[in-house]
Amino acid sequence: MWGDIAIAFLLAFIVTFMATPYTIKIARKVGAVDVPKDQRRMHKKAMPKFGGPAVILGFLVAVGYLLIVMSLEHKIDLFGIEQYGMKLLGMFLGIMVISIFCIFDDIVTIKPLTKLAGQVIAAIIVVAFGVRIDEITPAFLVTNELKEVFSIVLTIGWIIGVTNAINLIDGLDGLSAGISVISAVSLMIIFVLNASPLISILLITALAGALVGFLPFNFAPAKTFIGDTGSNFLGFSLSIISILGVAKTYTAAVIVLPLLALGLPIFDTVWAIIRRLIKGKSIKAIFKADKGHLHHLIVARGFSQKQAVLILYGISATFGLFAIITLESGVWKALSFLLMVIVALGLGYKNFQAEKMESQRYECVECKYIYNPKSGNEKAGIKPGTEFEDLPDNWVCPVCGEGKDMFEIHR
Repeated sequence: MWGDIAIAFLLAFIVTFMATPYTIKIARKVGAVDVPKDQRRMHKKAMPKFGGPAVILGFLVAVGYLLIVMSLEHKIDLFGIEQYGMKLLGMFLGIMVISIFCIFDDIVTIKPLTKLAGQVIAAIIVVAFGVRIDEITPAFLVTNELKEVFSIVLTIGWIIGVTNAINLIDGLDGLSAGISVISAVSLMIIFVLNASPLISILLITALAGALVGFLPFNFAPAKTFIGDTGSNFLGFSLSIISILGVAKTYTAAVIVLPLLALGLPIFDTVWAIIRRLIKGKSIKAIFKADKGHLHHLIVARGFSQKQAVLILYGISATFGLFAIITLESGVWKALSFLLMVIVALGLGYKNFQAEKMESQRYECVECKYIYNPKSGNEKAGIKPGTEFEDLPDNWVCPVCGEGKDMFEIHR
Protein backbone atom coordinates (compact mmCIF):
# COMPACT_ATOMS: atom_id res chain seq x y z
CA MET A 1 0.00 0.00 0.00
CA TRP A 2 2.72 2.47 0.95
CA GLY A 3 4.43 2.10 -2.42
CA ASP A 4 1.17 2.99 -4.15
CA ILE A 5 0.71 5.98 -1.84
CA ALA A 6 4.24 7.21 -2.61
CA ILE A 7 3.61 6.89 -6.36
CA ALA A 8 0.29 8.74 -6.07
CA PHE A 9 1.96 11.66 -4.30
CA LEU A 10 5.07 11.89 -6.47
CA LEU A 11 3.34 11.47 -9.82
CA ALA A 12 0.75 14.13 -8.98
CA PHE A 13 3.53 16.42 -7.71
CA ILE A 14 5.69 16.03 -10.83
CA VAL A 15 2.86 16.51 -13.34
CA THR A 16 1.51 19.61 -11.57
CA PHE A 17 4.96 21.13 -11.04
CA MET A 18 5.79 20.72 -14.74
CA ALA A 19 2.38 21.87 -15.99
CA THR A 20 2.01 25.04 -13.91
CA PRO A 21 4.46 27.22 -15.93
CA TYR A 22 2.43 26.42 -19.05
CA THR A 23 -0.82 27.48 -17.36
CA ILE A 24 0.83 30.84 -16.54
CA LYS A 25 1.48 31.39 -20.25
CA ILE A 26 -2.01 30.22 -21.21
CA ALA A 27 -3.57 32.54 -18.60
CA ARG A 28 -2.01 35.61 -20.21
CA LYS A 29 -3.14 34.53 -23.68
CA VAL A 30 -6.76 33.83 -22.78
CA GLY A 31 -7.16 36.72 -20.32
CA ALA A 32 -7.40 34.67 -17.13
CA VAL A 33 -5.71 37.44 -15.15
CA ASP A 34 -6.79 38.88 -11.80
CA VAL A 35 -6.50 42.68 -11.87
CA PRO A 36 -6.71 44.37 -8.41
CA LYS A 37 -9.77 46.57 -9.05
CA ASP A 38 -10.80 47.15 -5.42
CA GLN A 39 -9.42 47.33 -1.88
CA ARG A 40 -10.72 43.84 -1.06
CA ARG A 41 -7.98 42.27 -3.19
CA MET A 42 -4.71 41.93 -1.31
CA HIS A 43 -2.36 41.80 -4.33
CA LYS A 44 -1.12 44.97 -6.03
CA LYS A 45 -0.46 43.85 -9.61
CA ALA A 46 -2.20 41.80 -12.31
CA MET A 47 -1.73 38.08 -11.64
CA PRO A 48 -2.43 34.97 -13.76
CA LYS A 49 -5.21 32.92 -12.16
CA PHE A 50 -5.23 29.72 -14.15
CA GLY A 51 -3.26 27.34 -11.92
CA GLY A 52 -6.30 25.14 -11.35
CA PRO A 53 -5.98 23.10 -14.58
CA ALA A 54 -2.41 22.13 -13.64
CA VAL A 55 -3.57 20.82 -10.25
CA ILE A 56 -6.48 18.96 -11.84
CA LEU A 57 -4.16 17.43 -14.47
CA GLY A 58 -1.69 16.22 -11.83
CA PHE A 59 -4.49 14.70 -9.76
CA LEU A 60 -6.18 12.94 -12.68
CA VAL A 61 -2.95 11.56 -14.16
CA ALA A 62 -1.85 10.09 -10.81
CA VAL A 63 -5.28 8.64 -9.99
CA GLY A 64 -5.81 7.29 -13.52
CA TYR A 65 -2.42 5.58 -13.61
CA LEU A 66 -2.85 3.94 -10.21
CA LEU A 67 -6.40 2.80 -10.91
CA ILE A 68 -5.22 0.99 -14.05
CA VAL A 69 -2.13 -0.55 -12.42
CA MET A 70 -3.84 -1.56 -9.18
CA SER A 71 -6.82 -3.02 -11.04
CA LEU A 72 -4.44 -5.18 -13.08
CA GLU A 73 -2.74 -6.24 -9.83
CA HIS A 74 -6.17 -7.01 -8.29
CA LYS A 75 -5.54 -4.62 -5.39
CA ILE A 76 -8.70 -2.65 -6.13
CA ASP A 77 -12.06 -3.97 -7.30
CA LEU A 78 -13.76 -1.08 -9.08
CA PHE A 79 -16.87 -3.11 -9.93
CA GLY A 80 -17.41 -4.97 -6.67
CA ILE A 81 -20.17 -4.52 -4.13
CA GLU A 82 -19.15 -0.92 -3.33
CA GLN A 83 -19.15 0.08 -7.02
CA TYR A 84 -16.17 2.41 -6.67
CA GLY A 85 -15.86 2.54 -10.45
CA MET A 86 -19.27 4.18 -10.76
CA LYS A 87 -18.62 6.54 -7.85
CA LEU A 88 -15.30 7.65 -9.36
CA LEU A 89 -16.92 8.12 -12.76
CA GLY A 90 -19.49 10.39 -11.12
CA MET A 91 -16.70 12.31 -9.37
CA PHE A 92 -14.75 12.78 -12.61
CA LEU A 93 -17.86 13.90 -14.50
CA GLY A 94 -18.62 16.35 -11.68
CA ILE A 95 -15.07 17.71 -11.88
CA MET A 96 -15.55 18.18 -15.63
CA VAL A 97 -18.80 20.11 -15.15
CA ILE A 98 -17.53 22.33 -12.37
CA SER A 99 -14.29 23.01 -14.27
CA ILE A 100 -16.16 24.15 -17.40
CA PHE A 101 -18.19 26.66 -15.39
CA CYS A 102 -15.16 27.93 -13.47
CA ILE A 103 -12.87 28.20 -16.51
CA PHE A 104 -15.41 30.60 -17.98
CA ASP A 105 -15.46 32.44 -14.65
CA ASP A 106 -11.67 32.77 -14.62
CA ILE A 107 -11.62 34.12 -18.17
CA VAL A 108 -14.75 36.26 -18.58
CA THR A 109 -16.33 36.23 -15.06
CA ILE A 110 -19.80 34.76 -14.64
CA LYS A 111 -22.51 35.60 -12.12
CA PRO A 112 -22.31 33.92 -8.69
CA LEU A 113 -25.70 32.25 -9.20
CA THR A 114 -24.52 30.78 -12.52
CA LYS A 115 -21.45 29.35 -10.83
CA LEU A 116 -23.65 28.01 -8.01
CA ALA A 117 -25.81 26.31 -10.64
CA GLY A 118 -22.70 24.55 -11.96
CA GLN A 119 -21.85 23.37 -8.45
CA VAL A 120 -25.38 22.03 -7.95
CA ILE A 121 -25.32 20.16 -11.26
CA ALA A 122 -21.92 18.65 -10.44
CA ALA A 123 -23.10 17.59 -6.97
CA ILE A 124 -26.26 16.00 -8.37
CA ILE A 125 -24.17 13.99 -10.85
CA VAL A 126 -21.98 12.69 -8.03
CA VAL A 127 -24.98 11.66 -5.95
CA ALA A 128 -26.63 10.03 -8.98
CA PHE A 129 -23.55 7.83 -9.38
CA GLY A 130 -23.82 6.49 -5.84
CA VAL A 131 -21.83 8.79 -3.54
CA ARG A 132 -23.97 9.29 -0.44
CA ILE A 133 -23.73 10.27 3.22
CA ASP A 134 -26.02 7.58 4.58
CA GLU A 135 -24.61 7.06 8.08
CA ILE A 136 -26.40 10.04 9.63
CA THR A 137 -30.16 9.50 9.80
CA PRO A 138 -32.44 11.34 12.27
CA ALA A 139 -34.65 9.05 14.34
CA PHE A 140 -37.87 10.70 13.17
CA LEU A 141 -37.29 9.55 9.57
CA VAL A 142 -39.09 6.22 9.75
CA THR A 143 -39.49 5.32 6.07
CA ASN A 144 -36.74 4.36 3.64
CA GLU A 145 -37.97 6.96 1.15
CA LEU A 146 -37.53 9.80 3.66
CA LYS A 147 -34.11 8.47 4.67
CA GLU A 148 -33.00 8.42 1.03
CA VAL A 149 -34.23 11.98 0.42
CA PHE A 150 -32.43 13.18 3.55
CA SER A 151 -29.24 11.42 2.45
CA ILE A 152 -29.38 13.02 -1.01
CA VAL A 153 -30.03 16.53 0.32
CA LEU A 154 -27.32 16.19 2.99
CA THR A 155 -24.76 14.97 0.47
CA ILE A 156 -25.48 17.73 -2.04
CA GLY A 157 -25.37 20.31 0.76
CA TRP A 158 -22.03 18.98 2.03
CA ILE A 159 -20.45 19.01 -1.44
CA ILE A 160 -21.63 22.54 -2.26
CA GLY A 161 -20.75 23.81 1.23
CA VAL A 162 -17.16 22.54 1.23
CA THR A 163 -16.66 23.64 -2.39
CA ASN A 164 -17.59 27.21 -1.49
CA ALA A 165 -15.66 27.10 1.78
CA ILE A 166 -12.36 26.53 -0.04
CA ASN A 167 -13.31 29.05 -2.73
CA LEU A 168 -14.13 31.82 -0.24
CA ILE A 169 -10.92 31.45 1.76
CA ASP A 170 -8.80 31.90 -1.39
CA GLY A 171 -7.69 35.47 -0.63
CA LEU A 172 -3.91 35.47 -0.06
CA ASP A 173 -0.90 33.98 -1.82
CA GLY A 174 -0.80 30.25 -1.09
CA LEU A 175 -3.74 30.33 1.34
CA SER A 176 -6.36 28.02 -0.17
CA ALA A 177 -3.76 25.64 -1.64
CA GLY A 178 -1.81 25.41 1.61
CA ILE A 179 -4.88 24.91 3.79
CA SER A 180 -6.11 22.25 1.36
CA VAL A 181 -2.74 20.45 1.67
CA ILE A 182 -3.04 20.48 5.46
CA SER A 183 -6.64 19.26 5.31
CA ALA A 184 -5.70 16.54 2.80
CA VAL A 185 -2.81 15.28 4.93
CA SER A 186 -5.04 15.31 8.02
CA LEU A 187 -7.71 13.30 6.19
CA MET A 188 -5.09 10.87 4.87
CA ILE A 189 -3.87 10.13 8.41
CA ILE A 190 -7.48 9.76 9.60
CA PHE A 191 -8.22 7.35 6.76
CA VAL A 192 -5.15 5.24 7.54
CA LEU A 193 -5.94 5.11 11.27
CA ASN A 194 -9.58 4.32 10.53
CA ALA A 195 -8.75 1.54 8.02
CA SER A 196 -10.73 3.41 5.38
CA PRO A 197 -11.03 2.10 1.80
CA LEU A 198 -7.72 2.16 -0.08
CA ILE A 199 -9.27 4.16 -2.90
CA SER A 200 -9.96 7.10 -0.58
CA ILE A 201 -6.37 7.06 0.70
CA LEU A 202 -4.98 7.12 -2.85
CA LEU A 203 -7.33 9.94 -3.89
CA ILE A 204 -6.43 12.17 -0.95
CA THR A 205 -2.71 11.46 -1.39
CA ALA A 206 -2.82 12.35 -5.09
CA LEU A 207 -4.64 15.58 -4.23
CA ALA A 208 -1.99 16.48 -1.65
CA GLY A 209 0.80 15.73 -4.13
CA ALA A 210 -0.75 17.93 -6.81
CA LEU A 211 -1.09 20.81 -4.36
CA VAL A 212 2.50 20.51 -3.14
CA GLY A 213 3.57 20.67 -6.80
CA PHE A 214 1.61 23.90 -7.24
CA LEU A 215 2.58 25.69 -4.02
CA PRO A 216 6.10 26.78 -5.14
CA PHE A 217 4.39 28.96 -7.76
CA ASN A 218 1.62 30.17 -5.43
CA PHE A 219 3.27 30.88 -2.07
CA ALA A 220 4.17 34.52 -1.43
CA PRO A 221 5.32 36.20 -3.56
CA ALA A 222 3.01 34.32 -5.93
CA LYS A 223 3.70 33.84 -9.61
CA THR A 224 0.16 32.60 -10.28
CA PHE A 225 -3.15 32.07 -8.51
CA ILE A 226 -5.08 28.83 -8.45
CA GLY A 227 -8.20 30.65 -9.66
CA ASP A 228 -11.84 29.68 -9.26
CA THR A 229 -11.22 26.56 -11.34
CA GLY A 230 -8.66 25.34 -8.83
CA SER A 231 -10.35 26.42 -5.60
CA ASN A 232 -13.69 24.92 -6.66
CA PHE A 233 -11.96 21.70 -7.70
CA LEU A 234 -10.20 21.49 -4.32
CA GLY A 235 -13.37 21.92 -2.29
CA PHE A 236 -15.36 19.63 -4.57
CA SER A 237 -12.74 16.85 -4.39
CA LEU A 238 -12.17 17.17 -0.65
CA SER A 239 -15.91 16.91 0.03
CA ILE A 240 -16.30 13.73 -2.06
CA ILE A 241 -13.12 12.03 -0.86
CA SER A 242 -14.10 12.70 2.76
CA ILE A 243 -17.41 10.88 2.12
CA LEU A 244 -15.64 7.91 0.53
CA GLY A 245 -13.14 7.80 3.40
CA VAL A 246 -15.70 7.41 6.18
CA ALA A 247 -18.22 5.33 4.22
CA LYS A 248 -19.75 2.49 6.23
CA THR A 249 -18.38 3.93 9.46
CA TYR A 250 -21.07 4.20 12.09
CA THR A 251 -19.14 5.75 14.98
CA ALA A 252 -20.40 9.29 15.46
CA ALA A 253 -16.94 10.64 16.36
CA VAL A 254 -15.47 9.33 13.12
CA ILE A 255 -18.28 10.77 11.01
CA VAL A 256 -17.52 14.34 12.19
CA LEU A 257 -13.74 14.05 11.71
CA PRO A 258 -13.77 15.38 8.13
CA LEU A 259 -15.80 18.33 9.47
CA LEU A 260 -13.00 19.03 11.96
CA ALA A 261 -10.21 18.54 9.42
CA LEU A 262 -11.89 21.14 7.18
CA GLY A 263 -12.82 23.28 10.18
CA LEU A 264 -11.07 26.53 9.22
CA PRO A 265 -12.61 27.11 5.76
CA ILE A 266 -15.99 25.86 6.99
CA PHE A 267 -15.96 28.25 9.97
CA ASP A 268 -14.87 31.16 7.76
CA THR A 269 -17.71 30.43 5.32
CA VAL A 270 -20.40 30.07 7.99
CA TRP A 271 -19.28 33.33 9.59
CA ALA A 272 -19.25 35.05 6.17
CA ILE A 273 -22.85 33.96 5.52
CA ILE A 274 -24.03 35.16 8.96
CA ARG A 275 -22.10 38.42 8.66
CA ARG A 276 -23.41 39.22 5.19
CA LEU A 277 -27.00 38.35 6.13
CA ILE A 278 -26.87 40.66 9.15
CA LYS A 279 -25.21 43.46 7.20
CA GLY A 280 -27.19 43.17 3.96
CA LYS A 281 -30.46 41.89 5.43
CA SER A 282 -31.18 39.79 2.31
CA ILE A 283 -30.24 36.50 0.67
CA LYS A 284 -28.55 38.41 -2.17
CA ALA A 285 -26.07 39.85 0.33
CA ILE A 286 -24.54 36.38 0.78
CA PHE A 287 -23.07 36.60 -2.72
CA LYS A 288 -21.57 40.05 -2.20
CA ALA A 289 -17.83 39.93 -1.45
CA ASP A 290 -16.47 41.85 1.54
CA LYS A 291 -13.33 42.34 3.63
CA GLY A 292 -14.52 40.42 6.68
CA HIS A 293 -12.76 37.09 6.07
CA LEU A 294 -10.24 35.82 8.60
CA HIS A 295 -7.26 36.68 6.41
CA HIS A 296 -8.50 40.27 6.04
CA LEU A 297 -8.94 40.62 9.80
CA ILE A 298 -5.48 39.21 10.57
CA VAL A 299 -3.78 41.56 8.09
CA ALA A 300 -5.78 44.46 9.56
CA ARG A 301 -4.24 43.66 12.97
CA GLY A 302 -0.79 44.52 11.62
CA PHE A 303 0.46 41.17 10.35
CA SER A 304 2.01 40.90 6.91
CA GLN A 305 0.29 38.80 4.26
CA LYS A 306 2.90 36.05 4.62
CA GLN A 307 2.50 36.07 8.41
CA ALA A 308 -1.29 35.89 8.01
CA VAL A 309 -0.97 32.86 5.73
CA LEU A 310 1.34 31.09 8.17
CA ILE A 311 -1.01 31.86 11.08
CA LEU A 312 -3.94 30.37 9.16
CA TYR A 313 -1.80 27.35 8.24
CA GLY A 314 -1.22 26.87 11.96
CA ILE A 315 -4.92 27.16 12.77
CA SER A 316 -5.79 24.69 10.02
CA ALA A 317 -3.13 22.26 11.26
CA THR A 318 -4.57 22.60 14.77
CA PHE A 319 -8.01 21.58 13.50
CA GLY A 320 -6.46 18.62 11.68
CA LEU A 321 -4.44 17.48 14.69
CA PHE A 322 -7.48 17.87 16.92
CA ALA A 323 -9.38 15.50 14.62
CA ILE A 324 -6.51 13.00 14.54
CA ILE A 325 -6.00 13.04 18.32
CA THR A 326 -9.75 12.65 18.84
CA LEU A 327 -9.72 9.50 16.72
CA GLU A 328 -6.51 8.07 18.16
CA SER A 329 -6.59 9.10 21.83
CA GLY A 330 -10.06 10.40 22.65
CA VAL A 331 -11.76 13.75 22.99
CA TRP A 332 -10.25 14.69 26.39
CA LYS A 333 -6.67 14.49 25.15
CA ALA A 334 -7.74 16.40 22.04
CA LEU A 335 -9.23 19.15 24.22
CA SER A 336 -6.02 19.26 26.29
CA PHE A 337 -4.04 19.71 23.09
CA LEU A 338 -6.39 22.49 21.97
CA LEU A 339 -6.04 24.29 25.31
CA MET A 340 -2.24 24.24 25.05
CA VAL A 341 -2.41 25.64 21.52
CA ILE A 342 -4.71 28.47 22.65
CA VAL A 343 -2.31 29.39 25.47
CA ALA A 344 0.66 29.34 23.08
CA LEU A 345 -1.20 31.53 20.57
CA GLY A 346 -2.15 33.98 23.31
CA LEU A 347 1.47 34.33 24.45
CA GLY A 348 2.67 34.65 20.87
CA TYR A 349 0.17 37.39 20.08
CA LYS A 350 1.12 39.29 23.23
CA ASN A 351 4.79 39.22 22.20
CA PHE A 352 3.86 40.32 18.67
CA GLN A 353 1.92 43.30 20.00
CA ALA A 354 4.88 44.30 22.17
CA GLU A 355 7.29 44.08 19.24
CA LYS A 356 4.86 45.96 17.01
CA MET A 357 4.53 48.78 19.55
CA GLU A 358 8.31 48.98 19.83
CA SER A 359 9.17 48.86 16.14
CA GLN A 360 6.25 50.30 14.13
CA ARG A 361 6.43 54.07 13.96
CA TYR A 362 4.58 56.58 11.78
CA GLU A 363 6.12 59.46 9.84
CA CYS A 364 4.51 62.69 8.66
CA VAL A 365 5.16 62.97 4.93
CA GLU A 366 5.17 66.78 5.18
CA CYS A 367 7.64 67.55 7.97
CA LYS A 368 9.09 64.08 8.72
CA TYR A 369 7.93 64.12 12.36
CA ILE A 370 7.84 60.54 13.68
CA TYR A 371 5.11 59.33 16.02
CA ASN A 372 6.22 56.44 18.23
CA PRO A 373 3.36 54.50 19.91
CA LYS A 374 5.76 53.41 22.65
CA SER A 375 6.34 56.97 23.90
CA GLY A 376 3.08 58.61 22.73
CA ASN A 377 2.97 62.41 22.97
CA GLU A 378 2.60 63.63 26.55
CA LYS A 379 2.42 67.33 25.56
CA ALA A 380 -0.62 66.63 23.43
CA GLY A 381 -2.18 64.40 26.08
CA ILE A 382 -1.40 61.14 24.24
CA LYS A 383 -0.35 58.47 26.73
CA PRO A 384 2.56 56.07 26.02
CA GLY A 385 1.35 52.84 24.45
CA THR A 386 -1.34 54.53 22.32
CA GLU A 387 -1.49 52.90 18.89
CA PHE A 388 -1.61 55.22 15.88
CA GLU A 389 -5.01 53.78 14.90
CA ASP A 390 -6.35 54.73 18.36
CA LEU A 391 -5.41 58.40 18.07
CA PRO A 392 -8.42 60.78 17.87
CA ASP A 393 -9.63 61.50 14.34
CA ASN A 394 -8.95 65.20 14.83
CA TRP A 395 -5.36 64.59 16.02
CA VAL A 396 -2.78 66.53 14.03
CA CYS A 397 0.98 66.50 13.64
CA PRO A 398 2.43 68.54 16.57
CA VAL A 399 5.05 70.08 14.25
CA CYS A 400 3.27 71.08 11.03
CA GLY A 401 -0.42 70.53 11.88
CA GLU A 402 -1.17 67.96 9.17
CA GLY A 403 -3.87 65.36 9.87
CA LYS A 404 -3.53 61.61 10.39
CA ASP A 405 -4.05 60.90 6.70
CA MET A 406 -0.66 62.51 5.98
CA PHE A 407 1.19 59.87 8.05
CA GLU A 408 2.65 56.64 6.76
CA ILE A 409 4.58 53.80 8.38
CA HIS A 410 8.19 54.78 8.96
CA ARG A 411 10.55 52.30 7.34
